[in-house]
Amino acid sequence: MANVDRALWQRIIQRVVAGGGNIIRPWFTQLEPISLEHGLLEIEAPGAHEQAYCQQHAVQLFTQAAQAATGRLVSVCFVAAPGEDAQAEDDSTEEVTAVPPYEVELHFADYTFESFVTGPCNRLAHAACMAITDSLGKTYNPLFLHGSVGLGKTHLVQATCHRVTQLDPGARIFFLSCETFVNHFIQAVERGDLHEFRYRYRHADVLAIDDIQFLADHEQTQEEFFHTFNTLYQAQKQIIISSDHSPGEIPALEERLISRFNWGLVARIDRPCYETRVAIVHKKARGRGIELPDDVACFIAGTIDSNTRELEGAISKVAMLAQVCDQAIDLSIAQEAVGTEPLPTAREISIEDILSTVTARFNVRLADLQSKKRSRSIAFPRQICMFLARSLTRHSLEEIGGYFGGRDHTTVLHANRQIKGLIERDPQFQMTIEKLTRELQASQE
Repeated sequence: MANVDRALWQRIIQRVVAGGGNIIRPWFTQLEPISLEHGLLEIEAPGAHEQAYCQQHAVQLFTQAAQAATGRLVSVCFVAAPGEDAQAEDDSTEEVTAVPPYEVELHFADYTFESFVTGPCNRLAHAACMAITDSLGKTYNPLFLHGSVGLGKTHLVQATCHRVTQLDPGARIFFLSCETFVNHFIQAVERGDLHEFRYRYRHADVLAIDDIQFLADHEQTQEEFFHTFNTLYQAQKQIIISSDHSPGEIPALEERLISRFNWGLVARIDRPCYETRVAIVHKKARGRGIELPDDVACFIAGTIDSNTRELEGAISKVAMLAQVCDQAIDLSIAQEAVGTEPLPTAREISIEDILSTVTARFNVRLADLQSKKRSRSIAFPRQICMFLARSLTRHSLEEIGGYFGGRDHTTVLHANRQIKGLIERDPQFQMTIEKLTRELQASQE
């Protein structure tokens, strides 16, 4: 076997870091090249699970990096470290035989309140999660957390479950994704054991459902969840729900479910501000045993302003590149791993911007759009405004409706469906909407 030159491996890793994005994981620093022979690069992963992840998600990334670094056609495969395969197989076998149907394993060792960074963006959600652990089913029930991806919803839900297990080790806690709940229901219907399914979920002390928006378009599962919700609520059992959208913004969700989700507390999580991002970078790095210089932490926080997941990915890139290059982490390493230019901080599009653009395009008055008039010459541009506001701003359906004469969220949803349908049917109208969108985006640059 031909050993891989360390300088070549370093060049490969630099290209992986540059193009890896969300694929990169913290344990990538443990990947080791085994051989490069006959056009095949073998890379050793620290374990079977890691090897499976790389084989599924990272083959193309490493293949492109290897071909660019060598200038030759190279294929890549990943193998598990010696002794890991058998252990992993034993573990998986034990898990299958030990866990009965529908039983939910909680993997929240890293997701605790202590490891969560609070700031203005998430303080209400954090305080609500802390509060319900002291009086399950009574303080905020249900608790509904919503916000964009990577902002910490799942972390907070798992931290809440973790605290409950500390306070009451015997508590029956079910934490699962909405997709898992749907699949369990379908399996129960197919096997004819709905009674067992209902008994399990309706006798929980805490039922935590992640990404409830995936309940949309599953009418039978919505019916089942509705009755499960009612049973738990009446028994004062805690219900925790997370979603990418607020209850009223989830499409194709029954009104009775929307109403129940609003019974308790609905807490929104926003993108972290700069100071919070710096704190997140420091805490996430320390959690991995990495000490980042202040200028590096500030650089990462200033360059990435999207979400916590992206920040964690940047830390992984920096740590991986520093290890491969055998250098201490400094600003130059961070700039090479993440990029040298901070992302532009363009002003967000506002509903006022949309109103101004649409009124100019359709020659209507702002007062008419906000009036009760329903003539097509007024209602049509009003629907376009609502559609653009839903697509280009972070306002809720209720907030958008408020800009147009205090209309409710169902009116905004109807407008959104109407405009979407017209876009699909009329290419000319699609071009009009795209042009309006480009004008709005260009005005913020």
